[in-house]
Amino acid sequence: MRKKQLEIILQRVLEDFHPKKAYYEQYSTPPTIAADMLFIAMEDIIGKKVADLGCGNGILGIGAKLLGAEKVFCVDIDERAIETAKKNARKLGVDIEFYNTDVEDFCISVDTVIQNPPFGCQVRNADRKFLRKAVEVGNVVYSLHRSETVEFIKKFCMEVLSAEAEEIKMYKFPIKREFEFHRDDVRMYNVSLIRIRRF
Repeated sequence: MRKKQLEIILQRVLEDFHPKKAYYEQYSTPPTIAADMLFIAMEDIIGKKVADLGCGNGILGIGAKLLGAEKVFCVDIDERAIETAKKNARKLGVDIEFYNTDVEDFCISVDTVIQNPPFGCQVRNADRKFLRKAVEVGNVVYSLHRSETVEFIKKFCMEVLSAEAEEIKMYKFPIKREFEFHRDDVRMYNVSLIRIRRF
């Protein structure tokens, strides 16, 4: 499968869920970014066990399975997100294990974690528990974060998680008007894909 094919599948087939909760910073990963992330991570996906932490509608986990992951686990605390992700997986005929739980309670070891965690704008340091869990259960992690926090993420991984973090690519990430405090129909943010490996 080519990247554009995957992008089209993710764009046309996957449903999103509403209403969303500002507390969880439930901003969906755009199909263009999701497909690009997955192709960057491809060698760590094909034939591997993959976890999508904070999966939302399942876009990263389902995409990983379509690219040839051996096993995929999708984890989200929001029941509506999990139900939507299950529906999307059924549409595409992919076999995924779903866990409706806080990421802190997910304890299955995997080869690769691929995630778009909260940026920590609504709840300070909300991304840290995702980073901790990702490094705990995964050998390699691909994670999206606000670009302005990259240096902090690198330091946090080095000093707290005993892991090395590398910025791979920056994206223009659109966040659409979803909550009452949003002022613009769409606002673009610089978001970086970070690859993390334990020492």
